[in-house]
Order: sequence, then C-alpha cells, then structure tokens
Amino acid sequence: MNRIVQWLPTNVDRRLIVLGWVYLAAQIFLVGTGGLVRLTSSGLGCPTWPKCTADSLVNTPEMGIHGVIEFGNRLLGVLLGLVAIVAFVAVLRMRRSRPDLFRLTLLAGLGIPAQAVIGGISVLTQLNPYVVGLHFVISVILVGLCTAFLYRLYTVPGPRERVVPLWFLIVTHLTTFAVAVTIAVGILTTGSGPHAGDADAPRNGLDSEFLQHVHSWPAYVTLALTLVLVVGAVSLQLPVRRWVLLLLAVELVQTVVGLTQANLGLPAVLVGIHMVLACVLAAAMTAVVLNLKQPVVEAAPPAERTTTETLAR
Repeated sequence: MNRIVQWLPTNVDRRLIVLGWVYLAAQIFLVGTGGLVRLTSSGLGCPTWPKCTADSLVNTPEMGIHGVIEFGNRLLGVLLGLVAIVAFVAVLRMRRSRPDLFRLTLLAGLGIPAQAVIGGISVLTQLNPYVVGLHFVISVILVGLCTAFLYRLYTVPGPRERVVPLWFLIVTHLTTFAVAVTIAVGILTTGSGPHAGDADAPRNGLDSEFLQHVHSWPAYVTLALTLVLVVGAVSLQLPVRRWVLLLLAVELVQTVVGLTQANLGLPAVLVGIHMVLACVLAAAMTAVVLNLKQPVVEAAPPAERTTTETLAR
C-alpha cells in the first residue's frame, strides 16, 4: 500500500495531463454512446434498472441488438466511473497544495453515480422525456467540470487576475447564458421529436417543428455574441483569442449540422453528432470563461547589493 501511495503524483506531471484528457474525452464519448442508445430505440433494451432484466444483471441473447447497445452503454458508464476514481486518487497527495484539483475531481466523481441513478429513473419511468433531458443536462455539467480540471492541470495555483476588458467579460457571460439557453431548448426540442429511445416512449407533447425554430433563436444570438468576442479578442490581441476562435469554429459546425438535420428530417446520425457537438460547445465555452483570468505574475524582489556596490556608494 505504501508503494502505491508513493507512486501517486505530488505535482502535476505527464500522467495527470494524460488522465485529464482521457477523462474529458470519456465524458463526451459516453454522451455519444448514450445518443446511440436513444437513436437506435434501445433505451429500453434493458427494461429495468439496476439489473438489465429482473433475473439477469447482463443482457441476454433474446434481447437482441437493443439489449447489447443499452448494456454496452451501461458498461461504459462503469468504465467512466473507474476513470473518475483514478483521477480522484491521483490528486489525493496534492489535496493541500492543489485543492482546486481535489475539489473538481470530487465533484465530477460524485456526478457520475448521480448520473447513473437518473439514467435508471429514466428507464423505470419508461424514458420520460424530462428525466432523459435532465440526464443530458448532468452530462453537460460533467463535461464542464472535466474541462475545468484539464485547464487547471495546465495552470499554476495561486491568485488570478482578469486579463480582458470589463465589456469583454460581460459579453462572455452573456454568451455563456445564450449557450445554456440554446442547449436547454435543444433538449426540449429533442424531447418532442421522433427519437424517443423506444417506439412506445412518451413525448413531451410540444410542437416539434415550432421548437426547432425557437431553438435556432438563442443559437443565432450565441453566434452573434461570439463574433463580437472574436473581433475584440483578435483586435486587442487578448490571451483568450485562440479559445474564442475555437468556440466560433464549434458553433459554425454545430450550426451547419443543425440546419442540415432539420432540412433532412432529423436523420439519426446527424442528431447524434448534434448531441455530441453540444457537449463540445459546452467544453469550448467553459475554456473561454476560464481563460478570462490568468495567474498573477509576481514581480521579482529587488536584487541585493553586493558589499563592493555598497562600499562604492
């Protein structure tokens, strides 16, 4: 046991950097596999929870491909939980020197079992669209936490100061709000559409076609605000400019995918890509917000005078 404890990092090294990227990628990948469950109508491939059936923990051959897809997604959730445990344990020896890393891994780690319970409730409620929507909201939050964890691995601890003008800070937070509204309306739109996760799953009863238009409104506001950020960041040569450009790139891809899927009648593949891109968008927006401040660069203390210099004076 002592050997294992001694192996744990005492500062941020390559092992933690790799783990941070794996953690974030795994969170987003699980959203993709969750989308696969929904878009292949495999949401009730395992008709109960926590077991797959009343008599079996795993899927059975009689359940077919839907059982394979749903149980496979549950297994991936377990693997993500193991990654969360590894990340938490990996920063334990740093909990005093880097409490920020400790708190982030703790919060993200607690979110995964909560996510599993909400997923189970969605199965037990026959894929209630609002419970399924909450399931996705938690996923977005976890992606944000993992993005913050990864960001903190690349920064030094200590006090931080704002490195952008006040107007840029305000526009960034307005953009964050617009992103949140866009994702929330997108969840409602999906809950009213054809991809319920099962042929007999209930829908939220809202007008899907109208919601598609409503969903586009905050999306265009987000794009407009991001263009303001891009112009400001590039013209003022702000340190955050590359992250703002990344945010704009994600939004443009997301917009193209969204318009294409709407015009083609919501094909499952494009809907799945749209879901994953929503999490990538959340990660990019989180990165922009985090880069509004940078660690304070302390001025070097004045050099001590040598005896010769003192006598010369």
